[in-house]
Amino acid sequence: MTYELERQIEELRNAVDPCERRQIETELDLAQAELALAIAEMDGRIDVEPPF
Repeated sequence: MTYELERQIEELRNAVDPCERRQIETELDLAQAELALAIAEMDGRIDVEPPF
């Protein structure tokens, strides 16, 4: 999962068309947040189980 997110982030960073770049900024932010969450889950820094 993390490889796919890293690849998606890299593709989004390489967008050169200004209109396209503005359009995908939100997607890039979301992909980076998902990657950070996935890494934190794998490292055990966060617990994904509900507290109850």
